Amino acid sequence: MNKPSNTFDIAIEPSFDFLSPEYAELFDRSAATAFQHPVWLHSLYTRLAPETDATALVVVVRYRDTGALAMVLPLLRIRRGPIRTIEFADLRVSDYLAPVCSPDVFSQLLHDAAACAQIRRLVRPFDLLRMAKLPDGRLPIEDLLATSRRVSMNTNAYATVLVAPYEQWRASAMDRSYQKELAKKYRQLQKKGALSFSCCSDSAAVLETMEVMRKFRGPRFHAQGDGDLLQRPEYYGFYSDVALRGLGSFVRLYAMKMNGEVIAAVLGLCHRDSFLVIMSAFDIAGYKSQSIGALMFEQVARDCIERGDQMLDFTIGDEPYKKSFGAQASPMWEVTQVGSAVGAIALFALKQAPWLKLAAKRLSDLKVQPAHTARPTR
Repeated sequence: MNKPSNTFDIAIEPSFDFLSPEYAELFDRSAATAFQHPVWLHSLYTRLAPETDATALVVVVRYRDTGALAMVLPLLRIRRGPIRTIEFADLRVSDYLAPVCSPDVFSQLLHDAAACAQIRRLVRPFDLLRMAKLPDGRLPIEDLLATSRRVSMNTNAYATVLVAPYEQWRASAMDRSYQKELAKKYRQLQKKGALSFSCCSDSAAVLETMEVMRKFRGPRFHAQGDGDLLQRPEYYGFYSDVALRGLGSFVRLYAMKMNGEVIAAVLGLCHRDSFLVIMSAFDIAGYKSQSIGALMFEQVARDCIERGDQMLDFTIGDEPYKKSFGAQASPMWEVTQVGSAVGAIALFALKQAPWLKLAAKRLSDLKVQPAHTARPTR
């Protein structure tokens, strides 16, 4: 019954090196998302996980004949009260989750019953295995782990297709009246002083802009009744580390300045001709009449088009402003698997009483613990 695969060697490697050349090569040929990028996962496992009492559970699959990487499944063990959970490497910072593997190799794994059985044994024990934020049309992780069928998360991701030149995209993506309104607001903003827009190009600019983002976001999200991740030292350290390590390649940090002072910022990831927005901040108090957020995203779209990007991805969340830029919705999915009676009770409670999710989240916030699978506040 526990016969090993004839093709693959499978093991848990808690100290797997995500910055290694072999992982970079695997990632480049995989169907993974920006949130499995070497820099992202290195920072998540080395900086964020230890601060949130999450334990690395990295499933590594290699070809037996050559030792070459075939798949990496980046998971975490997290205890939430009495519940032992298995989750993707997320900790509220990742939007899209996927195995790091090519479609062909994933299909090969699915047809290897011994390999699937071994992977399922290695991730146990758990009370509840829960994986959310699965993009539409990605590798069927539920078949590999023998979970329930995927179900909708009741939230969507949004992205707009970019076309050059910028004026053509703007005309096709945005209502004419909205274009006029933003043009008027931009003229008003320009009259207030020396306005500039740029992408941070050195570490000093990154650190300055990250600090301003933290300042702007604190009062905004506190007023909404939910804390902002950037206010926590461990999360601020994570995002800053990613921004610095990925500067000039994997990460772009945009800043809009008035008279040399940052008044708006957008942090995002670059992946396969797409720019994925992961965090933004605006001086709403100082420029509440100028729609500064919308003006900032206009400038981001212009820069992305000039760089040759094909997609501006606003990631997860049903905020209305995304449709104003021509963004189309795509569904997000989750899968679950119960591993014990305690897990069954927990899953039933979550399904029957959604308010428990919010209560659990606020409790974890107070304890400075990692939150569950809910999308991070952006």
